[in-house]
Formats: sequence, structure tokens, C-alpha cells
Amino acid sequence: MPQPAPPTELLPSERAVVLLSCALSALGSGLLVATHALWPDLRSRARRLLLFLSLADLLSAASYFYGVLQDFSGPSWDCVLQGALSTFANTSSFFWTVAIALYLYLSIVHAARGPQTDRLLWAFHAVSWGVPLAITVAAVSLKKIGYDASDVSVGWCWIDLEAKDHVLWMLLTGKLWEMLAYIMLPLLYLLVRKHINRAREALSEYRPILCEAHQLQRRSSSVADTKLVLIPLIFICLRVWSTVRFVLTLCGSPAVRTPVLVVLHGIGNTFQGGANCIMFVLCTPVVRTRLISLCCCDCSQPPTQSPAHRPGAPVPSKTGSAQEPRQTPEEPPST
Repeated sequence: MPQPAPPTELLPSERAVVLLSCALSALGSGLLVATHALWPDLRSRARRLLLFLSLADLLSAASYFYGVLQDFSGPSWDCVLQGALSTFANTSSFFWTVAIALYLYLSIVHAARGPQTDRLLWAFHAVSWGVPLAITVAAVSLKKIGYDASDVSVGWCWIDLEAKDHVLWMLLTGKLWEMLAYIMLPLLYLLVRKHINRAREALSEYRPILCEAHQLQRRSSSVADTKLVLIPLIFICLRVWSTVRFVLTLCGSPAVRTPVLVVLHGIGNTFQGGANCIMFVLCTPVVRTRLISLCCCDCSQPPTQSPAHRPGAPVPSKTGSAQEPRQTPEEPPST
């Protein structure tokens, strides 16, 4: 096998960009967790899965932030600790991302309901937390996690390139699941989108009768269709740079140190939480409207407002949430 490329030097400007990406990802993941805590009526099963994905992305962004900030130049105890945390969180993020797609596929295409989905959620927990934990514990126990000269990372630690079977462990601790996600996400979302389009065509004969309702449904369906395309596309666009550098490292190519490629790799690995926040918070009208109202409520209230109104401020939200239709499993978590 070709010798690995020389250590990749991380420039201060590159480090600053990746640190900013980590911070924005952590902020986005935290915002997703906050919306789940603030509004119980939005806690559909799909958004509960999104909560666990956000927790994994939050831990991933924090561990990457520490690794980029330290910019390790050799093996150390905190290098191993950071590498273990990022390995667990990153691998878990892959599993939860696929779990959301699989849940939507089963609930929409196969109409999984009730106890079936409850068992499914427990299976997602067992796999999405248990498998990454087992892999990470095995990697640490066998001393596979360590300094990687930033050839397959951007300042943080991952798999020790001095290990004889480092390629196998790079696959087990991330790359295998990443490449499987490249295949499964587009496939599952394509099947969901095809099913929705067929159902929409089956109801076409009733559209002239329900003209106004059809116009509203059409706008909602258009947004849902767009997001069903964007979810796997954004995931691939973010993660593909990591895969490219992985292949270049295996080939011993000096292109692995290209500054643009290094920055894209750094952003792609660390910004998943920020991308999810944009898709499922900022681009979701219900959540976005509530966030704006929450941020502006203190500014919009007159200073002479009677005390009787202040304790009741949250009440409209509860009443409105009771009247709002709950999000059904047929809807993507982003709509």
C-alpha cells in the first residue's frame, strides 16, 4: 500500500473557518433541541428522531471544535479522548440520519402505526447508540484511535495512521457507514417521494371540488417535495469532501493537502447540525413563526401592560397548539 501523504499543515485562516462552522453547528443543534423542549405539540415521532440526531451532532461539533482548536501535532491522552468522542458522535449521526429516512419510508409507504413504530423507535436507539459505542470502545481498547497527521481530518484526531489495519478501522469508525448513507438516503427519500406523488395523482379527480383546499395542499406538497430532495443532497454535498480526502490518503496523493479541499472537509464534517437547523427550523414555517414570536414578544409588549395579561402570555400558544392538527407520520419532519 502507498505510504500516507506528509502531515497536512492547518493554516490559521482554515482553522478559523472550521471553528466557525463548529460553533454554528453547535448553535443549530442547540436550537433544534430548544424547539423540542419549548413546544410539546410539535413533538411528533419524526421530530423526536431529529432530537436525537441533534444531540449526536452537538457532541460531534463540540469534540471537533476542541480538536481543531488544539490542532494536535502528535499522540496524547486528550487526542485519544477527542478522537473517541468524535468517532462515537459522528457514527451515531450517520445512523440517526438514516433512521429518520427509514422511519419516513416505513410510516408513509408501508403505513407503520402504533406499537409498530414504538418498537421501531427502540430499535433505532439500540442501533444508533449501541453500534457506535461498541465500535468506539473496541477502537480505544485496541489503541486504534490517535494522531492522523490531519490527512483524514482537519486538526482533530481520528484513526492512528501508524496502525497496520488503519484502513479497516477507518471504514468501521465512519467511512463504511458514510458510504452506505450515500446510497440509502437518496433511495429511501426517492421511494417516499414516488409514493406521495402516486397518492396525489389518485386524488386528482376530487381537485375541482376542493379547489381552495387543493391550492393550500399543493403549496405544502411542493415544500415537502423540495425538502425530500434537499435532505439527501445536502448530506452528500457536506460529506463527500471527507470521502475524497480519505481516498486521496489511501492513494498517497499530495492533493490531500489542497487548502480548498481541507476547508471543505472541515466544513462538511462539522456543519451537519447547522444544515439540519436551516432545514427543520428556519425553513419550517410553523417553527420559524414561533421562534420569531418568542424573540419579539418582550419587545412588542407595552410597558403599561397589566399583570393579568403577563402570566397568560403563554396561554395562546397552548390553546393554538391544541387546535392545530398534530403532525402525522405521513409528513416529513421538516414540514
